[in-house]
Order: sequence, then C-alpha cells, then structure tokens
Amino acid sequence: MEGLKFSKTHEWVKVEGDEATVGLTDFAQEELGDIVYAEPEPVGTHVEVEDIIGTVESVKAASDLFAPVSGEIVEANEEIGDEPEMINQAPWDTWFVKIRMANPSELDELLDKGAYDAFCEEEGA
Repeated sequence: MEGLKFSKTHEWVKVEGDEATVGLTDFAQEELGDIVYAEPEPVGTHVEVEDIIGTVESVKAASDLFAPVSGEIVEANEEIGDEPEMINQAPWDTWFVKIRMANPSELDELLDKGAYDAFCEEEGA
C-alpha cells in the first residue's frame, strides 16, 4: 500500500508516470461482501472525476467505482469479469482500469493512507 492514494468513494490509486491504476479498497470489498460480478468501463472511455469507471455486484448490493482523476481509460482488467472473487481475495492487487491522466494535479485532492483510515472510521468502520 506504499505510495497509494485514496478517494472518499473507496477507490485506491497507484500512480506510475502519467497513468493512474485504480482499484476497490479493502474497506469497500469488506462492506460489499462476496463479489459475484465485476465489469470495468472499456478502453478508450474518456472520464472526468467521479464518472463511473466500473461496476461491482455482491450478494449484498451493487456499487459503482468512480474515477478519482480525469483522463482516458487506456487499459481495463477484463480478468475481473471472469474472476470477480479476486477483488475479495486480493483487493490491493486487483485493479479495474488504468487511466492516462489529463490533469495530474487532481491527485492532490485524494487522501493518503492515514487520512483514508480516519475517514473510514468516521463512516463507522
């Protein structure tokens, strides 16, 4: 989890150059329970902050993932559609999309690990 940033909608972000890899946090997958369906938005999709970048469904609920940064989806993890349980088993290693960032300064709006943990506690974690 070193170097990750977090959104208040429970996505984690790993930055490499001008690309942001985005996945669902451990807190979110715990809240959702067993995930039975997952689908990332397709490559080539242009997104703004808070646009939908993927969908997950669990035995409890359905939820969307939201873009923490704006840009273009340059890679989508199609494996999660076949094996959605990967999100529960390894949330920090299972990514949804990679976004080529249009405005890297948007990363400044995201939380570090300490701030994210505090945010989750406030939400009743």
